[in-house]
Amino acid sequence: MSGIGYAALGAAILVVVLALAIRVVRQYERGVLFRLGKVIGVREPGLRLIIPVVDVLQRVTLRTVTMPIQSQGIITRDNVSIDVAGVAYFHVVDPVKSVVAIESVTTAIDQIAQTTLRNVVGQHTLDQTLSETDAINANIREILDRTTTEWGIVVTLVELKDIQLPESMKRAMARQAEAEREKRAKIIAAEGEAAAAAALGQASDTMMEHPLALQLRNLQSLVEIGVDKNTTVVFPAPLMSTIADLGAFLRRESVAAEAQRGPSLAPLAGDGELRHEPAAMPR
Repeated sequence: MSGIGYAALGAAILVVVLALAIRVVRQYERGVLFRLGKVIGVREPGLRLIIPVVDVLQRVTLRTVTMPIQSQGIITRDNVSIDVAGVAYFHVVDPVKSVVAIESVTTAIDQIAQTTLRNVVGQHTLDQTLSETDAINANIREILDRTTTEWGIVVTLVELKDIQLPESMKRAMARQAEAEREKRAKIIAAEGEAAAAAALGQASDTMMEHPLALQLRNLQSLVEIGVDKNTTVVFPAPLMSTIADLGAFLRRESVAAEAQRGPSLAPLAGDGELRHEPAAMPR
């Protein structure tokens, strides 16, 4: 083989060796370097060289991972069967532990999350599960975080994503909500009646102190009736008695005026007619 052939062969071997020796660690990754099966250290982002065949560089992502928690059939503390699904967020804080301490981080967290979700929700009643989701989420996250700390993982957030109820329970809750709305409606109506009665009592006290206020209110009612151009006019009984009193007052005034002008006029008993009485002659 000529010298050119050896040079070409050496260049090819060099290219293969460099291809095996050069590794690129991205910004969101860390590289865990194993040499002959032993952890040597963690490699930062950038271009890294390893010894082919001897070294193995395993990349670990530090980005937050979104992991759905499969729907679980759970029986609550008050014996109601529900299906609950959730979602968990976690990220790696110790690349060495996440590679050495656990075989598959995602699978392990998925299984422990399902078990923890079932245990925590099963300790609560249905009403607590529906109304205290924040406390349940915090409890699940705390349990997961204690377990995954040994794996170099931090669970940042756990949320209950979906809660499925049986159809019979949905109908019962709908009836309960409807009854609650009817109760509030009746309470509001009763409070309105009480307020109206109190206002009417104050109005009646004011009218007792000022009798003319009642007459003005009656006249206002007649004006409102007249707006509709009705052919029938209804006079309230107090207004009729007022008109009768006014007529009697006018008759008394008329009799007094006639008595001052001349012969006295006296009403006849029974029929209300007036009769003349001769005036006394001066002696």
